Amino acid sequence: MNKSIVLIFCLLIGLAGFGQSEIEYQNKRLISSLKKNNISDYSLLEEISMAAFSIKPSETNGRFYKVSKNPEKSEVKYVFVGRVNSCRAGGCCNYVNISGNGESEYFDYFIFFDSAKTVRLVEVYNYEATHGYEITAKGWLKQFVGFSGNKTLEVNKNIDGISGATVSVFAITNDVQERTKLLKSIN
Repeated sequence: MNKSIVLIFCLLIGLAGFGQSEIEYQNKRLISSLKKNNISDYSLLEEISMAAFSIKPSETNGRFYKVSKNPEKSEVKYVFVGRVNSCRAGGCCNYVNISGNGESEYFDYFIFFDSAKTVRLVEVYNYEATHGYEITAKGWLKQFVGFSGNKTLEVNKNIDGISGATVSVFAITNDVQERTKLLKSIN
């Protein structure tokens, strides 16, 4: 009996990685955060074409948006919504560059940027990994606010590490840094 329960559990965990759904670009938490920043709805976001970047669309694992018809009160001018692929516990060593081929776990998040392309908010809204959930804490994510790409983000230096969430910490830190650099590369 115990062997069958363990087998079923392992099978379900295994299938979860292969069934990664598409990124939900109009998530309720994203829309709620837009409203808190005086952006009435998702329709005010205009997708930035990947042609503006010198990379393939598949390499971004997400989408950039420019806030169009932006109310004067809002600081948010750009939004990135994307997915970070992270390793399964004990499953891989290269947490910085992981493909979404079913061998990894993932989480979806968004970044709000101001007109200077400086980070104003980072929020994780769909955490589908078995370890590292601690990175979804708003207090921890506040470390990225004010990041403009002028300095390097380094875990255990200017970004706090989290015991038990090492892979996720490095993955989101790298992604925020890369997305900021990418946004800064366009005019």
